[in-house]
Parts: sequence; C-alpha cells; structure tokens
Amino acid sequence: MSIDDPTIEQQLAQGAHPQVGEFRLDLPAGTWWWSPETYRLHGFAPGEVVPTTALVHAHEHPDDRDRVRRALERARTTGAPFSSVHRVVDARGAERVLVMAGKGRRDSATGAVVAVVGCFVDVTRAVAEHAHERARRDIAAAAATRGTIEQAKGVLAVAYGVHPEEAFARLTQASNDRNVPLRELARLVVAEAMSGPDCVERVDALLRHRGERRGRAPVSPSPSPGGSCAAPDVGPTSA
Repeated sequence: MSIDDPTIEQQLAQGAHPQVGEFRLDLPAGTWWWSPETYRLHGFAPGEVVPTTALVHAHEHPDDRDRVRRALERARTTGAPFSSVHRVVDARGAERVLVMAGKGRRDSATGAVVAVVGCFVDVTRAVAEHAHERARRDIAAAAATRGTIEQAKGVLAVAYGVHPEEAFARLTQASNDRNVPLRELARLVVAEAMSGPDCVERVDALLRHRGERRGRAPVSPSPSPGGSCAAPDVGPTSA
C-alpha cells in the first residue's frame, strides 16, 4: 500500500472523520498511556494490554518500523514536533495506515524532555480511496491509449492490405526506428488517416521517415479505393 501524505491531508480536509487516539510516553519511567481509541486502533479492548514501546513497534509494519523509531527518538532528544505515516498490523491481523503525530514535553524546572505526547489518526480509508481513484485513472488512461493504438493498427491494415497483427508489427517497428513512443506514433497515424485525400501516402511517409535514413527498403502500401484510410474494427493485439 502506498502512502501519499498530501492526498491524505486533502481528503481529511474534505470532510473525512477518521478515528483519533491519544498517547503519552513518560520518558523517565518508560511507560505509555493510551486513550481507549488508541487501544482500538491497535486491535485491543481498552485496558486489555499494558502498552509498551516494544508493543508499539511490534505492531508496526516491518518496512515502516525504523522510520517510526527515528521519529520518536528525535522527539525524545529534541522535543521537536514530529509526524510519521506508517502501517500497523493490529492484534486481529487487520492492516491499518496511521498518522502518528506528537511533540516532546519539557520539565519546567530543568528544561529536559520528560514526555512525548501526541495522537494516532487512522487514515486507512483515505489511503484506500486514493489508491482506488488512482487505479481508476490509470486504467482509463491505459484504455484510451489502447484505443488509439487499435485505431492506428486498423489504419495500417487497410493502407498496406495486411493482417492486423502485421500492421501492429509495422507500427511497433516504426516506433523503434523513429524513437517515438508507440502511443504518440499511433496518434499521428490516426491524425493523418483523418486528414483527407492521399492519406495512404502520408501514413506511409510517416512510418518510413526514419527507416529510409537507416537504409531500410521502403514498404509500398496497397492503395485503398479512393486513397481511403478508414480502419475496420480489429481485435486487440497482445503486447
């Protein structure tokens, strides 16, 4: 699961109501206090366990544990405010994404940092919604790109009088020869196909542009009636 801090903040600002639990770490005694909600965020009933530093770190995702330790250590030594977004696996085996934020509290007489106080905020839902939306956008973009490539494949199948698989192979080869991304070359092919008469020749020139300079033999198109590049419906090509 990926974690995107700015997006989390945006979603919280838009009205999300996450669970929030408080904590206090007494540094001289090494003891923790948890609010009832903090117990629940870690999968326990309030008062079910005695919270300790070892318990806190035991529930953190292994990939995030060192980051949380460093954040707490900075608060212990400097008292400066901190925040950390990390994953936990609670006592019931459920994975959550928590924001841990806090700061050091100093002794008024000595100035030494004697406690770290703060809260845990459950942003699991915000992260999941963001991941879902990002996946939806990626799928839509991929589908749009695939649609353009399929159109270009159909154009070339008509222009050269070849099977769609061969048309796709020629499009891919031209993409490599010209060092142009496949989706961009497909867009150019479709644009030429829609530009009016003599589109077959223009499409052929577009694909041969780099190949001829490399000494490749030009591939002559099979002229369509009236020079049309209209593409038939063709099935998707496996990449």
